[in-house]
Amino acid sequence: MNKFDDLEIFAQVVSAGSLSAAGRELGLSPAVVSKRLRRLEDRIGTRLIQRTTRQISLTEAGQGYYERIVAVLAGIEEAEAFVSRRSQQARGVLKVSAPTSFGRMHIAPHLKAFMRANPDLSVNLALTDRFVDIVADGFDVAIRIAELSDSSLVARRLAPVRRILCATPGYIAAHGMPESIEDLDRHTCLAPHNNEPWKLEGPDGALVYRPTGPLMTNSSEVIRECVIAGLGIALRSTWDISRELKEGRLVRVLPAYGGSRNVAVYAVYASRRFLPTKVRVFVDYMSELFGPRPYWEK
Repeated sequence: MNKFDDLEIFAQVVSAGSLSAAGRELGLSPAVVSKRLRRLEDRIGTRLIQRTTRQISLTEAGQGYYERIVAVLAGIEEAEAFVSRRSQQARGVLKVSAPTSFGRMHIAPHLKAFMRANPDLSVNLALTDRFVDIVADGFDVAIRIAELSDSSLVARRLAPVRRILCATPGYIAAHGMPESIEDLDRHTCLAPHNNEPWKLEGPDGALVYRPTGPLMTNSSEVIRECVIAGLGIALRSTWDISRELKEGRLVRVLPAYGGSRNVAVYAVYASRRFLPTKVRVFVDYMSELFGPRPYWEK
């Protein structure tokens, strides 16, 4: 084995989470994996991993080293694929992180067509509402719905996000239609994360409204079900409630106001010179699927 093999073993150990798991994936014994890690640490003169056969933890130096070598290894893989005329075919395992509701509603239903078009590619889709560290957690790409700030990562905008205030016709019939933002104070407002503030845009520009209501939850899906059940008024994305709006089960409240226009659906991946084919084909597929006027707005 050469020094690049040692780098691959180190990266696999971090990705797998233990020496034994990495050994199984590489076809090596934990003893051999440990020996190669020691050789790598001796060569660079620092300890990278605190380890046992069952679990590992990166040192500060190891974390920085890992973040840098994964890009190097990806570049080598892509260069070799190009030389061997494999660059146009996606292969291997694509590890994707996506928000829970969006992934269930707008990614999972379209995986069949994507995987049929890329038969040599396997997809590992992890749904979570937290922002994962795609480098440290070993993800190839993350789908994020956010107003993104500056980052060392690459972000490609896949679709706009339109968020509106809404309620059921039954709730409006019982409690009246608000005529102004101030009228919301007399209504039951539903917001996750302990009544998190609503960042809105209206006729006079941006504003922040702090909703109040009897329900507190950390689940956006709970809020969705409660607004559909007629419990109150919520700020929801149209990708989440387009069917209910079309069917008349929900109606728009205060149509002059909506969520920030800077929020969008993004594909986020590590900045690297060689973008792996598996990432490129997935991001291209999602971009074509959604686009500037996504299907849930039609």
